[in-house]
Order: sequence, then C-alpha cells, then structure tokens
Amino acid sequence: MADKCDLCLLGLIILSSLLTGISGVEENVFISSGENVRLSCDNALSDCKSTTWIYSNRFRHTVVVELIKLGIKIKDIERHERLSLESDCSLNIKNVTEEEDHGLYTCRQYVNDRQQGPDARVFLHVLHASSSSSSSSSSSSSSSQTEISPGRSVTLSCQLYSYTGFSCADRVRSEGFELLWVNQTGVDLKTDSRYQILSSSDQYRCINITLTTTLLNEDDNREWRCQLTHRNQLETSVRYTVKYSAQADSTPAVNPVHITHS
Repeated sequence: MADKCDLCLLGLIILSSLLTGISGVEENVFISSGENVRLSCDNALSDCKSTTWIYSNRFRHTVVVELIKLGIKIKDIERHERLSLESDCSLNIKNVTEEEDHGLYTCRQYVNDRQQGPDARVFLHVLHASSSSSSSSSSSSSSSQTEISPGRSVTLSCQLYSYTGFSCADRVRSEGFELLWVNQTGVDLKTDSRYQILSSSDQYRCINITLTTTLLNEDDNREWRCQLTHRNQLETSVRYTVKYSAQADSTPAVNPVHITHS
C-alpha cells in the first residue's frame, strides 16, 4: 500500500511540473500612458542571448510580433526606438502609448533553437485619459492643458486599455478591475449630483468612464482623479487639476498630471 501511495505522489509531482511548464509565470503590470515601464523576465537564463520577447494583441495584429530575438532588438518594428533590453533580460518601454503598447508580452528562452523552460507572460494594462469641453476639441492627457471658458461643460474620459485574450467583461468580473472618479479626499464622485458619470466598454478600451460637469468659480485648483483598482488594490491613477490664469481675461485650464502607483 505504501508503495502505491508513493507512486501516486510521484505521479502528482510529475503532473504538477508538466502543468507549470505549460502555463509558466503570469504577471499583471499597470501603467499610465506617457510613463516608462519595465517588464520582468522571470525565466531568464544567465545569458540574455537566449532571450526572446514576443508581443501579441489579436485586436491589433493577426500574428505575434517579435520585439527581441535572442537578445537582439528587432529594428523593423514601429516602436524600435522606445524598446531596450536590461542586463537582467527585462524589457523596457519608454513613453508607453495606450493603443500601441497594451497587450501580452511573452519572455521565452531558446538554446540551440530549442525552448528552455516555461514562458514568462506579462499582461500590460494601460490607463489613458483625455478631456474635452463644449468650447474646445478633445485633448490627450499628454497635452499641457486644455483651455475652456468659465461656465462651460467639461468632460474627462478615462480608459483602461487591456488585452486579455478573451472577453473583457469576463476579465473585469474575474479580476475585479474598476475605474473610479474621486475628489481630492478620495470620495467617489458618483455620490455627488453635480457630476454625470457614465461607464462603457469595447474591444480596445476594456473600461471607459467619463465625468461631465460645468466648471464653477470655486473650481480653481480643484482636483479630480481617475483611479484604477485591481481586487480593491490601487494600481495607478491620473489626476486632473483646474487652474485659473492670473490674467484679467482669465480662463480655466484643465491640466492633466500622471500619478503612477506600484
């Protein structure tokens, strides 16, 4: 009987090892657009010449795209200049963009053209924000400011770009992603009747939440933040601050500032 139990235990260990080799390591990384990000390669060998980084996002590409091949950066890709490989084989991406960079990154090791060990997979989720008003066109959150007139309606949009490989709605439910507009003290603005807050989703923007309000005189230096939480843990946020000009013909400006939390 003891021998049978030992065989059963050995079989479970082998099965567990096989499953681990198939699935590999998975990590979620959250960043605001315009920031720099470092993606860890948790299966790296001692020599990065064995390391290949692959990008996939079926909404943007029909096939996977090689970014780094055996430690060498591929030159004929759009974001060549924004990519670099660290000495520990991690992948650096400068000035992250929401549409071009969100997706699945796979770090894979090859020796003599044979894969070594399991994949290390990193899902990069990008938070992006933009603003518009009834007197101006839409402005990206990377702009310095958006000029609007007092008493005008302003709309702040906050989107989570997240490629999951399956239904975004399912991922939101299973992972507990949530976007919230809050004030300076962290109070959810859905509780304030002054603000109209709407949520939506599509294949590119996993969650989109907009805040619409009419600016008041007392809004000078007022701050609004869009927060991304993952299983009730704050991951990253974008802050908007209204600042009035000191000039006589002052007009308020919505000034976006990125704040990233690890």
